Amino acid sequence: MNREDLEHIIRACSDITNQYEFMIVGRQSILGPIPNPPEMFTMSAEADIYPLNAPELADQIDAAIGEGSQFHETYGYYAQGVGPETATLPAGWLQSVYRVQSSATNDRVGYCLAVVDLFMSKAAADRDKDREFNMGLLKHGFVCATEALALVPSMPLDDAEKRRLGARIRRWVKTLRVAGHETPNP
Repeated sequence: MNREDLEHIIRACSDITNQYEFMIVGRQSILGPIPNPPEMFTMSAEADIYPLNAPELADQIDAAIGEGSQFHETYGYYAQGVGPETATLPAGWLQSVYRVQSSATNDRVGYCLAVVDLFMSKAAADRDKDREFNMGLLKHGFVCATEALALVPSMPLDDAEKRRLGARIRRWVKTLRVAGHETPNP
């Protein structure tokens, strides 16, 4: 998926739900702050999205342009209607979102996560595919490990989970260094 595809999804979600603002919380939110990232960050065909002021309408998005829909078959990408609870994010994340709004979105607004907030969400999820994505963000310099580690205390996790999250990020940095990639010391 590329930036134009994301703009198309925002436009389609607006047509479906009659809403003006949408939150993109998955991998494709990288397309806001980094409109043309390296290919490894655009391999997903789905955009996790919900109407900002009416998240209960996310099911309508899934039904109309979700996985397996005519939209998906036609364009090769789709929207997954999710809710605000889908992403575990640091306190204050909403103040750093990136606004995607243009004639290509019919002037509707898609808010994309700041890259470091996306990183933290994926780090908290702790899935193999998220590990690879996050290590790529570190390797390409889109996220500084020191900045991410500073956000650990603001994550809505218990103390043990926060310790594991910090250790996970440090382990990723160590793995990258061992592989010969320069990363700032966390």
